Amino acid sequence: MDSKKPFKKPGGGDYNRRRGFKNIGFVVLIILIGLVVFAAYRQPSNLKQVAFSDVINRANNGEIQSIEVNGNELKITPKGEGEPTEVSYKEPGSSIYEQGLNNRELEVNVKPESNASSTWINIGISILPVILITGALFFMLRSAQGQGNQAMSFGKSRARLYGNEKEKVTFKDIAGTEEPKQDLEEVVEFLRFPKKFEHVGARIPKGVLLVGPPGTGKTMLARAVAGEAGVPFFSISGSEFVEMFVGVGASRVRDLFAKAKKNAPCIIFIDEIDAVGRKRGSGMGGGHDEREQTLNQILVEMDGFEQGQNVIVLAATNRADVLDPALLRPGRFDRRVSINLPDRKDREAILKVHFTKKPLAKNVDLDALAAKTAGSSGADLSNIANEAAIIAARHNRKEINQGDVTEAFEKVAIGPERKSKIMTEAEKELTAYHEAGHAIVGHVLPDSDMVHKVTIIPRGGTGGVTWFIPPEDKSYHSIIEYKDILARMLGGRVAEEVVYGSDRVTTGAGNDLQKAAELARDMVVNQGMGKKLRDQVFHVEDGMMLDKLVHERQYSDETAKVIDDEVEALITEASQRAKEVIKANRTKLEELKDALLEKETVEADETQKILTGTRMPKSASLY
Repeated sequence: MDSKKPFKKPGGGDYNRRRGFKNIGFVVLIILIGLVVFAAYRQPSNLKQVAFSDVINRANNGEIQSIEVNGNELKITPKGEGEPTEVSYKEPGSSIYEQGLNNRELEVNVKPESNASSTWINIGISILPVILITGALFFMLRSAQGQGNQAMSFGKSRARLYGNEKEKVTFKDIAGTEEPKQDLEEVVEFLRFPKKFEHVGARIPKGVLLVGPPGTGKTMLARAVAGEAGVPFFSISGSEFVEMFVGVGASRVRDLFAKAKKNAPCIIFIDEIDAVGRKRGSGMGGGHDEREQTLNQILVEMDGFEQGQNVIVLAATNRADVLDPALLRPGRFDRRVSINLPDRKDREAILKVHFTKKPLAKNVDLDALAAKTAGSSGADLSNIANEAAIIAARHNRKEINQGDVTEAFEKVAIGPERKSKIMTEAEKELTAYHEAGHAIVGHVLPDSDMVHKVTIIPRGGTGGVTWFIPPEDKSYHSIIEYKDILARMLGGRVAEEVVYGSDRVTTGAGNDLQKAAELARDMVVNQGMGKKLRDQVFHVEDGMMLDKLVHERQYSDETAKVIDDEVEALITEASQRAKEVIKANRTKLEELKDALLEKETVEADETQKILTGTRMPKSASLY
């Protein structure tokens, strides 16, 4: 039994008509006020009206300075006044001389009577300011209406409503993520055929939590669920609930859930729910009354769902570990769908989707690109496809060739080339030794990745790059593998030390040292890979602030000293192993350095040829 209802967007023609009548009422009111002001403006309120006979007598006696005649209207200026102060009206059809004025020395100014056209012009000129003011007020009211609506709707939900799009997103539009799509197909069934589950006593889940790294397509999957089910889709970010004023977020939650219930069956999607759903009282993200009230309201609203309302809440986060346990208990977010980074097969499928509408040359190998992009998210792959199209257009090509794809991949992965940066010959040589040191150590050590490219052209914020790519996707890493990676990281600095001496090591290795120290500390603290602390893990939340890390760490000062010693031992061991490898292959170091100075960039195949014959000294072996 299909329980779908026709989707009707809230707010129809009745509301628009009411708002139109309200606007017309405002305009009519403003015009009436303008006419009243105009009528009042036209009244000569500052002139005293006197009898015509009195005017004639005073004029003949010399008490009046001047008379201004405008048709039948007389404006009188008495002696000693600078402007008219009185008004009177004569008999029509004759002049004031014919009606008794005999003082020929009196100043009389006769203005011609205005005809109909001039009268209308005067009226138009007079009423024009009223029209302009009315128009300005109307424009101001229209502009302020939106702001007024925002002010009145401060506590209203800001969720965006989808559902009437001609091209809806479905599962077919999303490549990869096959397992998450299978999990979410049940949600589609819940929305389309709720009676089927209710007949056997099944309780439809209220919430589904999508967990995965950034860029893995959590939002697209949520929209695909709505598209497959054919139901409205309310989308909002967790940060849009929280405001400066306490209680606003809770009000928006109430409004959002009220709208959803009216449009059931539907989906509410809350992106980045960790912005509002962090653990209460943990100190993570700071104590915030507004955030906690908003979270409490979400919990209350999800509890308030009744069976048969058919509203499902989808939420996405990449930090499920910081969410409040009350959100994750059964009855609220009943299910968790993990969306991981795509594997090689999924990456190839995603690349094909993003290159579908782009003209590709026959020499483009998307399978090879998928193999090289291990650890990339769907958003990264989309960015690579877009950058390849931009590069092809920049070179006025109608098709995207393999060179464009490779350049786009390298630009996204390690940054754009900075060929404009000028280095001296000495700096080029030092950079060549540094990158050659990374390449040789990584090539010789058995558990390191393969060398993909070595270049001394500055990229991003680095002076050169030695790029390693794993031959296959890996889910786990061993202690031996991490130790080889540590030695590879320090290979550049060790090469500088072997060639130039320990006192001539440069700042170019600063980033290598920082990354090596971070990896070594992660091995000891979070992975239990130290010698003395191999069976202990001291996991620290990433979201905690630096001062929290110092004052609220989960171990004593004595343990902290042991951790520092373990990290130092790992770094020292890695540095010594890298030095043994470079000393044993000094000739190959020079050959690779010379190739880099000559060509600036050495690709994987040529690097393998140059490094053929390198040997692994026994002193550097871990076996």
